[in-house]
Amino acid sequence: MDLDGNRLYIKGPQRMQGELLVQGSKNTALPILAATVLGKGIFIIHHCPRISDVEHMLELLMDAGCRVHWEGHMLILDTRELQNYRVNGDGAGKMRSTITLLGSILGRMHRVEIPYPGGCTIGKRPIDLHLRGLEQLGAVFEHQEHTLSGTVQILHGAQVYLDFPSVGATENVLLAAVLAEGTTVIHGAAMEPEIVELASFLRKMGAQVKGDGTPVITVEGVKCLHAAEYIVPSDRIVAGTYLFGALMTQGEIRLLHVPLAHLGKLPELLRQMGAEVEAEEDWIHVRMEQQCRPVPYVVTAPFPGFPTDLQSALMAALATASGMSFIEEKIFEARFQIVEELRKMGASITSDESFALVDGDARLHGAQVEAKELRGGAALIMAALAAEGETCIRGMEYVQRGYEDINGDLKKLGIVV
Repeated sequence: MDLDGNRLYIKGPQRMQGELLVQGSKNTALPILAATVLGKGIFIIHHCPRISDVEHMLELLMDAGCRVHWEGHMLILDTRELQNYRVNGDGAGKMRSTITLLGSILGRMHRVEIPYPGGCTIGKRPIDLHLRGLEQLGAVFEHQEHTLSGTVQILHGAQVYLDFPSVGATENVLLAAVLAEGTTVIHGAAMEPEIVELASFLRKMGAQVKGDGTPVITVEGVKCLHAAEYIVPSDRIVAGTYLFGALMTQGEIRLLHVPLAHLGKLPELLRQMGAEVEAEEDWIHVRMEQQCRPVPYVVTAPFPGFPTDLQSALMAALATASGMSFIEEKIFEARFQIVEELRKMGASITSDESFALVDGDARLHGAQVEAKELRGGAALIMAALAAEGETCIRGMEYVQRGYEDINGDLKKLGIVV
């Protein structure tokens, strides 16, 4: 395996075997960084992933007046001098999580201006849920060609109803509500672990939040928030990617510092596919000694359902299974971009926007493929480990948005670099 610029070369097949401390969670770290805007002080964030999306977020915070210092994976963030309500910088349009700054900057500055968010090309992902939720707290938004501006005189509590349990919309309303006057109740809130972590962090800052992890979150607004120290949990999607890699390569791996509660129904699915699974509160051990079994039907769903971010890795694994599997994608309409690339490697997959029929028993072979988004790119790397011959994966800049050192991780898991 060799990384050359934005291309990764892998010679397979190789078996995954070993133990790994999984990196900090991307989808936890980003909203927590947005939340630091709400307090004035010096924050210390441990086990923070040093990935491109985090670096882009820090660029935006520095442009707004924050000071940033790294010590290994400990991030020290000083928000006392933050004064700029305009979110500028090259990173603003490169990632979806820029949108979480709407709620936090509105909460502190009572006005905000951000570019429309970027990120992976996996569907429309409209922000109307975010805006409607914030409008119910008193915000008024104005749309320009490339930017979104918001103002509010007084943030006030409200009964906020989300039509869909959007993680981003839940985060934004939660971030704005903690400094609002009165009580806010978010109905139809997302229940993902990342919401629970954000609420826990806000409580450490002095916020009054109850009900996170359920569909109804209640927030009692407070006058001010203070700095806090926090440990970011390991990334459940990175962990899931490697677990599917172990199944595809008939490997045996142990992943550490992975909260079992964050994995939802994934261990059950791994067993269904033929793996031996042992797990405790903060680790999981998987051993696979047979070809993957097919899964008749898997549908992506909000937590605790099967996560859309692992759908590509699951599809790659099912391409090597001993029979037919059916996947339905209900979260993002353009999440099957990996299908064309897996076909280049010999997979037999029929798909439209929402459904994929995976005919297993494929003997994957090396090919020239392209990562078109973050999770699909990581899944192609797992497929390459199971394939005969050399695979060249272009577009590694997408993978680096969420995987800090995938070369180093795989080396620890027995892959020859």
